[in-house]
Amino acid sequence: MSTNMAGSRPAPTTALTGAELLRWYWTLVELTSLAREIGIATGGGKAALTARLAAALDGLPAPVAPPGPARRRAGRQLAAPVTGATVIPPGQRCSQVLREYFVREIGPGFHFDAFMRDYVAGHAGHTLAEAVAHWHATRAEAAEPREVGAQFEFNRFLRAWHAQHPDGARGEALAAWQEHRARPRD
Repeated sequence: MSTNMAGSRPAPTTALTGAELLRWYWTLVELTSLAREIGIATGGGKAALTARLAAALDGLPAPVAPPGPARRRAGRQLAAPVTGATVIPPGQRCSQVLREYFVREIGPGFHFDAFMRDYVAGHAGHTLAEAVAHWHATRAEAAEPREVGAQFEFNRFLRAWHAQHPDGARGEALAAWQEHRARPRD
């Protein structure tokens, strides 16, 4: 049983308690390695893996995860050449064929952001010309700052750090991140 009251980050081992595991930042690689050592499932994302590990370290049954969305198998993907009249098929991915079309139609500033990924995934039966119109219609909203998901702790940290240090250099931000992740969570 680990009781690390000194505040230095312990090694990710089976000697940790669930509470001690939850006190610290761990990379997915560290968590996956520990899960393999213990013999528990490694899938389901970092948060789910951390919860399973904490339970296993405390000798508790693994938490039951709610069922995730059913995986859709991708159907036939679009092949070049495509035009504005090309219809998006069910299961179409944000492919290189689509990227080339959108860059040609929208310009070099095009990228698959959340708005376009969602559009391609959820608008089978619509045309690529409608997707281009969607891109233009969502630019104002896309330019607004969005909250970074909790699973992207590094990105959240960097955004907050740069807000506090607008003239800070990348090296300083990375050093601050290393210091942050070496401290226990509140």
